[in-house]
Amino acid sequence: MCAVRYTIKGEPRWFVRGLVSVRIRGDETDGHLGMVEMIGPPGDEPPLHVHHTHEECFHVLEGDVTLHFPGGVSNRLGVGDTIVAPRGVPHTYRVGDDGARWLLFCTPSGFEAFVAHLSRPADAPVLPAGGPPAPEEVARLAAAAREYGIEILGPPGARPV
Repeated sequence: MCAVRYTIKGEPRWFVRGLVSVRIRGDETDGHLGMVEMIGPPGDEPPLHVHHTHEECFHVLEGDVTLHFPGGVSNRLGVGDTIVAPRGVPHTYRVGDDGARWLLFCTPSGFEAFVAHLSRPADAPVLPAGGPPAPEEVARLAAAAREYGIEILGPPGARPV
């Protein structure tokens, strides 16, 4: 079986189950904005979390991503759709059955530094091997997230109430 190779601008990095590239760093914008290009495998879903220091803006380039917010609110985004996950609002997302590629903007910057800190250079522009993150990986993610104003509220698959 051959792994799908992706075209991604910048240095390809593995971040949990995804392939990412930091496109705009906070030090390039006086801390006002950061941007990460993200490719997620089918069904990928991060732990339920909240960003205490910045907003996230998702803009889908390929595939679909569904964001889940408190009160049972879910928004399915397709190609060209954009949504903001406000600071202080618990959320998670789930990548559609065909995978997805999206741009994630954060304002002020910070999330892109978290991604750079926790990711590692990819051997090739392909998704990393492996399944959902193991509990110890989620614990490591949660510890690093705290340093960047992100609080992990539940495991992958948990929904905000």
